[in-house]
Amino acid sequence: MVVVARYSYPLEAQIAKSNLESAGISAYIADVHTINTNWLYSDALGGVRLMVDRDNVQEAEEILGQDFSQAVIEEAGEDEAERSQWCCAYCGSNNVVPFTKGKRPAFVVFILLGFPLFKYQHGIKCNDCGAFSQK
Repeated sequence: MVVVARYSYPLEAQIAKSNLESAGISAYIADVHTINTNWLYSDALGGVRLMVDRDNVQEAEEILGQDFSQAVIEEAGEDEAERSQWCCAYCGSNNVVPFTKGKRPAFVVFILLGFPLFKYQHGIKCNDCGAFSQK
């Protein structure tokens, strides 16, 4: 088995595994139970690992590299008004990704003290200006 992708969250790995299995590629997810038990270990372990047989590495990487977002948008019937809410509040760019702010400081404090002291926030981060905003 060879690692073809790493994910911070087990759900992301499950989605990728399902995508590979729908294409007929058998896949295995490593470290999912450890990270489900304590998500702060995700960075220390290198995330949840998605693994496939050596023979299927190239095909799996091609499948995982495909962008299905437009097909999902069309299937869900999302209109322009719904998509506009996913833009940067500072520069107006649509080049944004979901982001969890405060995860790394919480992890460091957890390693040092044994429990997290910082709260984390879910939101979006702009890839153009680097700004974070809560959705």
